[in-house]
Amino acid sequence: MSFAVIQMVSQSDVLANLAQARRLLEQAAAGGAKLAVLPENFAAMGRRDVAAIGRAEALGEGPILPWLKQTARDLTLWIVAGTVPLPPRDHPDAKVNACSLLIDDQGEIAARYDKLHLFDVDVADARGRYRESDDYAFGGNVVVADTPVGRLGLTVCYDLRFPELYSELRAAGAELITAPSAFTAVTGAAHWDVLIRARAIETQCYLLAAAQGGVHPGPRETYGHAAIVDPWGRVLTQQDQGEAVLLAARDSSEQASIRARMPVVNHRRFFSQGAQRPASER
Repeated sequence: MSFAVIQMVSQSDVLANLAQARRLLEQAAAGGAKLAVLPENFAAMGRRDVAAIGRAEALGEGPILPWLKQTARDLTLWIVAGTVPLPPRDHPDAKVNACSLLIDDQGEIAARYDKLHLFDVDVADARGRYRESDDYAFGGNVVVADTPVGRLGLTVCYDLRFPELYSELRAAGAELITAPSAFTAVTGAAHWDVLIRARAIETQCYLLAAAQGGVHPGPRETYGHAAIVDPWGRVLTQQDQGEAVLLAARDSSEQASIRARMPVVNHRRFFSQGAQRPASER
């Protein structure tokens, strides 16, 4: 089955961004995609009121979650909603997480991943200083879910720099991994391509890297280059800048062959506390 990654140039106007995303998701569905990945901050870029946005959504008073559910139903499409600011489920007044939501084709939330690694760095660009933790709380869980295109692991943007997360996703059965992103132009030019290919190669998963690609309020310029990478590290499709819908299909037989010919999971010598060792060493 086919899947899509979407590139946008989101601005601060939530409703305008949702209209743009709807048009691009319609293109993905028309192209045969059963699942589509929106970029990080797809509904708003450059906003400083993420806490208020998140509280409104949690209370059922915001436009984003109803829009996501209705769009998924209308298009019979599974959607990975890049990131949406949301507080913890049981604490609507707490600091928001940067949540990547998996919405099924019936409009139900099938999985929620709260971004684990927050972008607290200095970059040699017009903005200079990024401190995501000023606005967002750190996530705490690794998330993998079943979808029509395979077992899907969820990550977001800065997570790409932490390979141990991707090893955990592979150990949990991931066959595809999403990475909705808003890489800066500076860090993207230096590292984006090698990171998305490396994460695909080492996990032997498809890497679905949706992206922001252009100029946003802030000031902020994002790198773009949304891409789909196969388990051998081949870039199947990529878009430099501007909006785009990129389509590909999973070849499960080829993926199984790659994993059988190079069984890296069985050859691992370092394990986190929760990772499964080979049967020969248990």
